[in-house]
Amino acid sequence: MIKPILTAAVPLMLSLAGGTAFAADTIKIGVPVPLSGPYANAGIDIVNGGKLAAAKINAAGGVLGKQIELVPEDDGCDAQMGVQAAQKMVDSGVVAVAGSYCSGAALPELTALKRAGIPYVLDAATNPKLTEMGVTTVFRTIGRDDEQGPFAAGYMANDLHAKKVAVIDDNTTYSKGLADNIVASLKTDGVDVVYYDAITPGQMDYSAVLSHVATLMPDVIFYTGYFSEAGLIAKQAAALHIKAVMMGGDATNDPTLIKTAGPGAEGWTATTAPLPQFLSGAKGFVTDFTAAYKTAPGPYSVYEYDAVDVVAKAITDANSLDPAAITAALHKIKGFMGLTGDITFNAKGDRETAVYITVVVKNGEFAPGMMLDPAGKWVSVQ
Repeated sequence: MIKPILTAAVPLMLSLAGGTAFAADTIKIGVPVPLSGPYANAGIDIVNGGKLAAAKINAAGGVLGKQIELVPEDDGCDAQMGVQAAQKMVDSGVVAVAGSYCSGAALPELTALKRAGIPYVLDAATNPKLTEMGVTTVFRTIGRDDEQGPFAAGYMANDLHAKKVAVIDDNTTYSKGLADNIVASLKTDGVDVVYYDAITPGQMDYSAVLSHVATLMPDVIFYTGYFSEAGLIAKQAAALHIKAVMMGGDATNDPTLIKTAGPGAEGWTATTAPLPQFLSGAKGFVTDFTAAYKTAPGPYSVYEYDAVDVVAKAITDANSLDPAAITAALHKIKGFMGLTGDITFNAKGDRETAVYITVVVKNGEFAPGMMLDPAGKWVSVQ
């Protein structure tokens, strides 16, 4: 099990009816995520994680004497919709934003929020560019693709002892960025990248690509796109009796992959930040989430919980609802104990310590896999 890095979630007096009942005296925090399209379930999980954080804060008296009100907006994982979502949040009077799922939408959202001076705490968008553009109003409770890439390559090279790897992306900002990092890291580790190309997301049949890749006899096929296509790829790879280990990045660690692929999902391995169920400090969160929403928490819901929580901490520290003052307070966050561990932002707004693990589909669900211990040795998560 991942080291106990946090206290258990505070028992919640859930008040999930939303902020409309106290709209006249609330602090608005925006949550841009996909609420429509193929990734809507991931967005809903994120919103629900944020609602649990707001409920906990409000049950404890709120912030500066006011209740927290979340303002979710649908960005559809689309750049244009992201711009519109950001503008809607600004127009509604948010003092900060905590959310994201797709980096391709988060990038234009960040640009629009920067113009308005609104701080943006990312919970799931992992493309390095988001914090490499010199924007001083962006922060992140999740790791970056250039941290996940070496981890994934190291796992394939040193734990799976792969000699040949095929890498497939979907040409989105997130997927291409992660693939580039994995390919570069594999080459550094001396692994032969026998295939590197993109598929077109949204199609129903990837058998031709998989059949071609299989002829190159890779030890691992790594797909860096999202779970909807990954489920089809897993299912069709199994139908083709492909023997390579099937892997994916953190956008594939969604239960939808298992539903889509059925038995073909068995053995699918994903690199990811620790899932809520594998964080001992998040046990209370998992219980509360499951009780409130009658489903297990999605992979990024707990990172959204921490994003909302750290924004509330910054508002308290700033003793102000001025976005510039909240931004300044976020830059001073050191050692904040979120459910996902110690949150300290570096000068770029990235989390100083980002942990990655592998998870493997076993008996129809994600099970903990491997992680690197402090000495750099691959060890079981449990």
